Amino acid sequence: MSQRRRVARAAFSATAATACLALATPAWASATIGLKSAHQGKKAGYFTQQCDDERFANLPDDHDGWHFVLPGKNSGSFESLTLTFSDGTNDVTVNIPDGADAYPDFFYSTGGKAPRQIHAYLFTPAGWKLVDGSATISGTGDDFNVSHTCKGTVPKPTPTPTPTPTPSVSESPEPSESPSASESPEPSESPSASESPSASESPTPSDSASPTTSPSGGTGGGSDLPLTGVAVTGMALTGVALVGGGVALMTLRRRRDRIAFTG
Repeated sequence: MSQRRRVARAAFSATAATACLALATPAWASATIGLKSAHQGKKAGYFTQQCDDERFANLPDDHDGWHFVLPGKNSGSFESLTLTFSDGTNDVTVNIPDGADAYPDFFYSTGGKAPRQIHAYLFTPAGWKLVDGSATISGTGDDFNVSHTCKGTVPKPTPTPTPTPTPSVSESPEPSESPSASESPEPSESPSASESPSASESPTPSDSASPTTSPSGGTGGGSDLPLTGVAVTGMALTGVALVGGGVALMTLRRRRDRIAFTG
């Protein structure tokens, strides 16, 4: 009987100790906290620059590096973060962790016997503004904040060349109809060959003589035409000269005959 009582007492003591330990252990539940208000609406250049952080080693030059931290002993660890940025035109929501988007991110834990995941890193295009954010944590806390950043270089926009206007191609005018060929005039009948003038009588000697036209022979099957102008005038002068010469010779002869008769 005494042995049974001892076993029962030991079992009761163990149950009581377990219950006490359970009551003494704090209950950890997830909570949502916001981004510190003083860090809202700020760009990376506003915060402390610490580009020598070894976790920024792979940060591209045209990106900003962000380091978020969860303060407080009872805050537990980061479970997730939801951050809103402005790219200058639109708001962009980025989640940590998210391996499917274009923004590299990762958590970093503390060391020691009880490591906590209180560091979060994110790379965004340079020049983005942190508008707001929230975090889900495993403990309790008021807010989380930006520890430090590494400001990147905003790339200069490439100027867009102005397109040269292409002149519009004017429509070709419709070809006009070719004028119809005019009818060739009917060939006129060749004039009939004129009759050759009859030969004129030789002029009698006189002081002047009217020149007469003399016929000229036709060429190569054409009609005979009278010659006029210089040829006729030359012939007339020649005739006058011959007549005058004959008269002079007759006069000299008569004078000789008279002289011989009287002598």
